Amino acid sequence: MTITHLITHSGGFHADELLSSAVLTRLFPTAQLLRSRDQLWLTPASNKIIYDVGGVYDVEAQIFDHHQRPGPLRKDGQPFSSFGLIWAHYGQDYLAAMSIPDEDIEAIHAKFDIEFVMPIDLLDNGAIEPSVAGPLANLTLPALLESLKPVFDDMSSTANDDAFFAALPIVHRFIEAILCGFAAEARALGIVKEAIDKVGTSQILELPTGMPYSSILDDVKADHILFVIHPRGNDWTLNGIKLSKYTFDQRADLPASWAGLSDSALEAVTGVKGAKFCHNARFIAVASTREAILEMANKAVQVAR
Repeated sequence: MTITHLITHSGGFHADELLSSAVLTRLFPTAQLLRSRDQLWLTPASNKIIYDVGGVYDVEAQIFDHHQRPGPLRKDGQPFSSFGLIWAHYGQDYLAAMSIPDEDIEAIHAKFDIEFVMPIDLLDNGAIEPSVAGPLANLTLPALLESLKPVFDDMSSTANDDAFFAALPIVHRFIEAILCGFAAEARALGIVKEAIDKVGTSQILELPTGMPYSSILDDVKADHILFVIHPRGNDWTLNGIKLSKYTFDQRADLPASWAGLSDSALEAVTGVKGAKFCHNARFIAVASTREAILEMANKAVQVAR
């Protein structure tokens, strides 16, 4: 039977049911999304999906709650929130609806689950505390979404629902942007691998355009590569390689003498005609031609040795 209603709880909201709603409304765009605790709406039916409310986790009944005791657990014993349950059962369909290639769906589904869904699950269940984010705690996605709740003295009877539905398109955008990024990494994989094979033992990797490469270099253990060059518009860039996406530390920095210089000042220090810019943090430099950026890259390698 066609899904005609998506049911979650009324009142205040959290990231898990907002994110679940984004997934389900993408898959069932004609279904009506209702926020209610009315038992009539929480009675299971083949045309309903009920989530983050209902008191049970029952796939056949299409009820995906996690507040009951005992709550549903992942294979590793970590708790699910409603988002984790919805992603487990509908995530691959969601990726297919985004036109992710069939051969990439399983890997992207798992990657998104580990990097994005599970942290939401753990936070919602109190298995981790917001304080783990340190001074960025108020800038995490769950915290930002909760900031969209109505203020305490908004006495409108529809305040919570209005805020929920205003937040929903924002959540849609976050999910799809992250998944598009994962899909882009999958598309880049073959290109980056081919480029690595082409350069052999060189410590400079040339790519045909800007694309994700850091995680691919780690995956294929191309540890010898220190810098990446590629065209950007009418210019060429020279990029360092971060040790991880959670740090600014790199395999090698650009030379300290280049930091913060541009145009004639950078040309004078590098001795390279066409050198245009080097970031003060020494992770990127720009030149006007491929020949100039290659010369800068070779000089950077010599300094890094």
